[in-house]
Amino acid sequence: MTLALAVLVLVVPPWLAARGLLRQCWKQLQQKLLQNRADFPNPLWGTALAFQGPSVVAGPANNPSGNTEISSLLDSIFWMAAPKNRCTIEVNHCRRRNPQKLIKVKNNIDVCPKCGHLKKKHVLCGYCYEKVRTETAEIRRLIGKAEGGPFKAPTIETVILYREETPAEQDHGKRIIERNRKRPSWFTQTTRDV
Repeated sequence: MTLALAVLVLVVPPWLAARGLLRQCWKQLQQKLLQNRADFPNPLWGTALAFQGPSVVAGPANNPSGNTEISSLLDSIFWMAAPKNRCTIEVNHCRRRNPQKLIKVKNNIDVCPKCGHLKKKHVLCGYCYEKVRTETAEIRRLIGKAEGGPFKAPTIETVILYREETPAEQDHGKRIIERNRKRPSWFTQTTRDV
């Protein structure tokens, strides 16, 4: 004759309604166990009910609608990752100072011959490009102003003339936009002819 004992541990929230419900369920479970095992003698210890105290479990969860609900068992558990073993300082240092994670030394830095700022080799200088971008935006603004709207662009070419410049013979019949400033050094006369 074998005697099988079962231990049931319940985690009970501290609310009275939930305690009463769990007590009823526990009594029904005890009665079922005693009815099914009436031929077995009573064990030396009786069945026990374990529950969490009110200091451990937080209060009932509030819905945005204002109703209070009894939180489930998983809501009262704090799930946190915990390492099984402590890493040594050497292991931490090796991981953090891995050569792949360190900032690599750049050997392709050069000085811009026009402005003197640092730039990558074979890449346009950012400072010089900013000047080009602002000048181009101003030229586009003047062209849009001369056209009178985005859908009124003429089908002829546009020539940009700076201060103290006169139109050439090849510019006859083209639209001319005049800028009241000196021509920038990067915007050479040959650039205009290209």
